[in-house]
Amino acid sequence: MRRGRFVLLASVSVLFGALKPSSVQAVPSYARQTGLPCSGCHYTPPELNPAGRRFKLLGYVDRKQEGVTANPTGRSAGLDMLASLPLSAWFETSFTSTDKPQKGTQNGNFEFPQDASLFLAGAWSTHVGSFLQVTYSTQADHFSIDNTDVRFADTTKAGGKEFVYGLTLNNNPTVEDLWNDTPAWGFPFIASDVAPTPTAAPIIQGALAQDVAGLGGYAMWDEHLYLAAALYRSAHVGGAQPNPGTNFPVNIRGVAPYWRVAWQQSSAETQLEVGSYGIYMKSTPEAVLGLEDTYTDWAFDLQLDQTLFRTDVLSLRGSYVHEKSDLAATFDAGGAEQTSHHLSAFQANAEYHFGNRVSTTVAWFNTTGTTDPLLFPQSAITGSANGDPKSNGFIGSVSWWPTQNLQFAAQYIAYSHFNGGSTNYDGAGRNASDNNTMYLLGRFVF
Repeated sequence: MRRGRFVLLASVSVLFGALKPSSVQAVPSYARQTGLPCSGCHYTPPELNPAGRRFKLLGYVDRKQEGVTANPTGRSAGLDMLASLPLSAWFETSFTSTDKPQKGTQNGNFEFPQDASLFLAGAWSTHVGSFLQVTYSTQADHFSIDNTDVRFADTTKAGGKEFVYGLTLNNNPTVEDLWNDTPAWGFPFIASDVAPTPTAAPIIQGALAQDVAGLGGYAMWDEHLYLAAALYRSAHVGGAQPNPGTNFPVNIRGVAPYWRVAWQQSSAETQLEVGSYGIYMKSTPEAVLGLEDTYTDWAFDLQLDQTLFRTDVLSLRGSYVHEKSDLAATFDAGGAEQTSHHLSAFQANAEYHFGNRVSTTVAWFNTTGTTDPLLFPQSAITGSANGDPKSNGFIGSVSWWPTQNLQFAAQYIAYSHFNGGSTNYDGAGRNASDNNTMYLLGRFVF
């Protein structure tokens, strides 16, 4: 059962990662570098518009100002340097209230701050740039690495059409992606870090975030066909090196390949993307030897951005992830009743941007999968009385930007099912609706 508890912790971290806020990609160092306001690349942060997707595709290096340069010669190295460092910071404060308090804890939880982040975000040289974030968490009371993407990019011709290609070094599968319907930058864009969240979700929806290192390549042909692939290894922050795997529920055996393909079609007022992505991973819980758990995730996604009334934008996004797993290691340790499992996670959301000052979003999510009382054991609040991973509900969110580097937001999550039930889902008398969450956020970015 000890191994089962670690699997449960892994599952909790997966969905927490899936529901936690995406790190905002709109940082002022990009605005200072390009001379454009945040709205030059975003509908509203972190949703990229076509210009923002191209800025990221080309390696975060577009800039207006001259830096310090020197052309290379046979006897001297070249130099290409920004006039100022591409640094930014943010500060977040929040308030969280659930319909029913978590037993023995204070409801109406106020965090000041919830977190604070520092960013190295922008051009390093002509073809190399980064989005690199370190975040201070109030709960952990220390800084730690957050979403990071360092990339090289260049352009050429293929078949007479533009061909953009590049390399990415990152720590979160899908963080390199250009659209807002994949996990790293997908909805919800804000979320509480103290409210209960469902236990189960596919491994690609956050379980590997900031816990891996990956090297990959990507390409865009004719501004239509996008391809990306990467190989990931475990890179536990705060763990011993070399990695013994101890106390970590996921330890990648060999490498975990990630793939991505997308097609986009654009006009002056309409941008449509359809695509697929996935990952294959073998892992040993708490160790680097022994029996393995195997995960295969396949996902399909769609995003449509339609400009209305000249300045308003309607965004429709959807994703479906199916995971097939063979939990041989977990089963052998008594943490699962069977080896073969599956999970399916679906989310659809619609967002209306009133210019770039106000946006409002409604979403529906649903997760289903194999019932297993050992893999999803009974416990108060976080557990399941019947071992069923089913969770679903609705999310409503509204955000206001009085200025482009100051955001106020409110979000409400209403659960129909939570960890397999609508009433007494944990066997301790708690209902799914008891976890309905009102979340208020204030964020300042400099």
